[in-house]
Formats: sequence, structure tokens, C-alpha cells
Amino acid sequence: MTWAVANLGALGVLLLMVPESACIPVPSEVTLMAAGFAVHQGSLGLLTAIAAATAGNLIGSLLAYEAGRRGAVDRLGRGVRKRCDAIFARHGEAAVFVARLLPLARTFISLPAGAAEVPLTRFLVLTLAGCAIWSTGFVLVGDLAGAAWHSASGTITRISLAVGGLVLLGAATLRGELRGGSVQQGEDDPLA
Repeated sequence: MTWAVANLGALGVLLLMVPESACIPVPSEVTLMAAGFAVHQGSLGLLTAIAAATAGNLIGSLLAYEAGRRGAVDRLGRGVRKRCDAIFARHGEAAVFVARLLPLARTFISLPAGAAEVPLTRFLVLTLAGCAIWSTGFVLVGDLAGAAWHSASGTITRISLAVGGLVLLGAATLRGELRGGSVQQGEDDPLA
């Protein structure tokens, strides 16, 4: 990740942020702090780094939004669809903005937003606002970390990948249990 930012600059930041918002849990924190380190070194402007990160998030989010709109959530199972519907029933469109400020939730919120048919203009505004805040925060952390960035980045990458892997494993296990019938439909099933 740091190689892409160091060698491709703003384009590297943008390209690394697209998959993170398109439901591929690439740790944006590392990309953004690498961008902040580039800002610290003077090879990337602060506003350019934030704009590239936000644009990459927007592109990836639009891809996932469209996938959700086209039924990707339904293909994940009935329980997943019920949870997605519950998020928007409980929190409304504000869920898009709030999720953009939370690790992992920010990666996947576009799918249920598309499935819930959040109006595209509203989705774009909420996504831009949330992603700009997230990007600004982590780019500034990378800038402030300065020379300590290289020692911290490896640890952050390993932790982010481990957490992402555990979440994916847990989701796959839960999905397998729901599909395999080990969860009985009825009085004890919260999805019933």
C-alpha cells in the first residue's frame, strides 16, 4: 500500500480506496496514513490526498450501491436482507453517513443502501460527507505521525487484516448456519 502511494501519489490513493468501498475489506486506515506520510514529506498536498481518497471511496461506493440495487443483498440470504431493511427502517438514510465513520460498516453500507433504494443524490451527499471526514482524520494522523509512520504501518496493517478476516469468517459461518438450517425458525429465532 505504501508503495502505491509513494510511487503513484494521488492516483495510488484513489486506486487503493476504490476496493475498500466496493465491499473488499482493504484497510483504508493504512492507505490514508500512508497518504498523510506523503503529505508530511511534501510529496503530496493535504487537500489532494483527501480529495483522492474521497473520490476513490465514492467510486467504490457507487459500484456497491449499484450491486445492492440489482439484488446482491437478496443473493446473500433472507436473513441478510432482513437486517439490511431493519437498518434503514430504524435509522433511515442517516445510516449511510454514520456507517462511513465506522470501521468495516463503512465498507459494506452501500449494498443495503442500494437495496433500500436510497435516492442516488442523497446517497452521494451522505457518502461524500462521511468519506471526507474519515479521509481527513486518517490523512492528518499520518501527517502528524511523520517519521514514525513506517514502524506503525506494519502493525496497523496486520491488525486491520486480522480483524477483517475474523469478521469475514464470522459472517461466512453465520451465513452457513442460516442456510444449513442449524438455526431453527420459530420463537427463538430473531430473524423469524
